[in-house]
Amino acid sequence: MTYPVQLTLGPLVLPVHLLFEVLAYSVGYRFYQRQRARTLDPISDEHRLWIFVGCAAGALLGSRVLGLLEHPALLAHPPGGWLYYFTNKTIVGGLLGGLIGVELTKKLLGVTASSGDLMVYPILLGMCLGRLGCHFAGLTDGTFGTATALPWGIDFGDGTARHPTNLYEIGWLALLGAGIWLAERCRPLPAGWRFRFFMVGYLLFRLLVEFIKPTPAPSGWGLTAIQWACVAGLGYYGWLWISQQAATNLPSNAS
Repeated sequence: MTYPVQLTLGPLVLPVHLLFEVLAYSVGYRFYQRQRARTLDPISDEHRLWIFVGCAAGALLGSRVLGLLEHPALLAHPPGGWLYYFTNKTIVGGLLGGLIGVELTKKLLGVTASSGDLMVYPILLGMCLGRLGCHFAGLTDGTFGTATALPWGIDFGDGTARHPTNLYEIGWLALLGAGIWLAERCRPLPAGWRFRFFMVGYLLFRLLVEFIKPTPAPSGWGLTAIQWACVAGLGYYGWLWISQQAATNLPSNAS
């Protein structure tokens, strides 16, 4: 296979990466609609719409900001000019930014029910399709890994066998989705826990896989910006779990 992969239709050359990105959004949304139609949703249609707006705004901002912080040395002299500030993005920033946007929107609306559980499987499916597009994009996408001598290393076009970290991610997402599904078959999860397991599993994977990516950590940081964001997200969910355990174990005030 020659990277980047492109489809040729007569005089048209279609980038496979873009096609898979569109497919990820469209198929993921259709899957979400099907999930919601088969589930008793405690959140009204109007509130769901506003939650989507908050999620999209937070995801867009978080994705762009964290993407820029990944290469702080380029902020003063962006490659390709000012468009660099609007095209750099990362999934971790999108997820965490979307989470903040959702929580702020729910607080304004007075919604206390979990809103993320319905989104987990559609997000997993969409991310797998998107990462497949990243893989086909080769070196132009920037999601490849460092050089490796392992037999499954892939030459993306520069003569160097590299870790196919985008394929690693697809494999991990499939395992994560299967694990959550099996856990729910053994014992129903409390509201919100499906989404929490997804976020913790994905953030932990990204924290570790970034060590075999060629993005260097900025001097004095120790970790890349994405890894620090993963640490912050994992810390949040750790704090959330501890707080809930403490609240559950409080002695009753009943006389």
